[in-house]
Amino acid sequence: MSPPRHEGRGKKKLLEVESSDDDEYRKKRDRNNLAVKKSRVKSRMRTQETMERVEQLKRENDQLEEKIKLLSKELGFLKELFIAHAGNSGVPQNVDLNTMFADNEPITDKNPDFFSSSPG
Repeated sequence: MSPPRHEGRGKKKLLEVESSDDDEYRKKRDRNNLAVKKSRVKSRMRTQETMERVEQLKRENDQLEEKIKLLSKELGFLKELFIAHAGNSGVPQNVDLNTMFADNEPITDKNPDFFSSSPG
């Protein structure tokens, strides 16, 4: 954008003004281009971090669902054990612990996930 032309101004002076305007415009464009580039990089990084967080939460959710299954099985077993004990008949003869926990990790002190959530 060139300044308005005034009568009496020399052609050389007019070219200097237009040249300095072009330099200012170019500097502004360069600064804007740099700012846009930074903004896009920052946006891509935020998107990547969000996607990583989503994946982490999905994995955590899967682990928690497995823990729910394990604890539900354990609860069922303990209910049966309690009912059997309360009836003074001892531990039921037909309960096979290996079968009940076959698809889960055994409950031991080497399974810290189990013990980290128990009250105590």
